[in-house]
Amino acid sequence: MIEWNAIFLTLKLAFVVCVVLLVIGIPIATWLTFSRWRWKFLIESVVALPLVLPPTVLGFYVLVALGSNSPIGRWYRELSGHGLPFTFEGLAIASVIYSLPFTVQPIVAAFSQIDRNLINASMILGASRPRTFFRIILPLSVSGVLTAIVLTFAHTLGEFGVVLMVGGNIPGVTETVSIAIYDKVQALDYVSANRMALLLMGFSFVSLSIIYAINRRVWAVMPSHR
Repeated sequence: MIEWNAIFLTLKLAFVVCVVLLVIGIPIATWLTFSRWRWKFLIESVVALPLVLPPTVLGFYVLVALGSNSPIGRWYRELSGHGLPFTFEGLAIASVIYSLPFTVQPIVAAFSQIDRNLINASMILGASRPRTFFRIILPLSVSGVLTAIVLTFAHTLGEFGVVLMVGGNIPGVTETVSIAIYDKVQALDYVSANRMALLLMGFSFVSLSIIYAINRRVWAVMPSHR
């Protein structure tokens, strides 16, 4: 039996994480690409930290940061009447932190490939920085942005350690597909676990195919420099 509630919850989580990370990830990527601050490698390290930290370690510190004894946890409890841990909101915050490098790094790579002469020409012609960004930088980085979206979405679908630490296993609230698969295996229901695992594997394959197709198409239409 496939846990459709867990699938729909996971899709909802992935969608929310993608939207939030696009809003905050593009400005971060812009600053990391074009800033000349000599110590910006420290910020780059912080952004990339979820790639090397064990998910349980990251989940533990996020849980502590969102707990009722933390300033954030107390503020949210006063605002909403309930805490952040073991809620969808807390799960979304943890997922945003965990997937941050999967959004920022592809966009940084795309921004870094833009010819700086185009940007300088735009500024010389009197275009403002926001206009230059939206008319030159962002259109030329569509492949990187799309890659970031697909990677972030796919990565969020497969989260386990962070999800378990911060969200627990509450059906209909925080039980994602990865948690549901784990529960099925624990219950020796390998048939249901296999079905959901196949769904995730199939989506991961499709996601990677989309990324490679986008990048191939972009490089194929770009004029060669001779």
